[in-house]
Amino acid sequence: MKKIVIFLALGALITSCGEKKEEKKDGFEVSRTKTEDTKAETKESVPVDLDNKGVGPITNVEFPEEINDEMVARGKAKFDAICVACHMIDKRMIGPALKGVYDRRSPEWVMNMILNPDGMLKEDPIAKALLKEYNNAIMLNQNLTEDEARDIAEYLRTL
Repeated sequence: MKKIVIFLALGALITSCGEKKEEKKDGFEVSRTKTEDTKAETKESVPVDLDNKGVGPITNVEFPEEINDEMVARGKAKFDAICVACHMIDKRMIGPALKGVYDRRSPEWVMNMILNPDGMLKEDPIAKALLKEYNNAIMLNQNLTEDEARDIAEYLRTL
């Protein structure tokens, strides 16, 4: 009896793996393949606004001409620990690519987004537009200090 069941199961398996014949039907066909535009990966449709300082505790950030390597090292370590879950340097992910962020946003805006994402998403027009563009994926508040946010801001200058 066991041999008959095994034989029938094996036969069913073999016949189910046979070639399927598909009929060509009149009408249209939808292709679900994604076309990629490599230039679009780092571009965003949200407008550039270097005058917007955002909503939060930071009202003025002055970057010195020279990069502070100690701050960069601390900022990179913090970025690698918490930011890479959603952000890549030069590709869109859950959040925007951060390479060249200061060409699109003011340093104050960036630091306020790091320190006060909840307030920014509620009140800032650029943050609201980014939220919409990134499928309502909210940026979580990491409860960083201003010094930690400044270290990350310094690191972002080097990208």
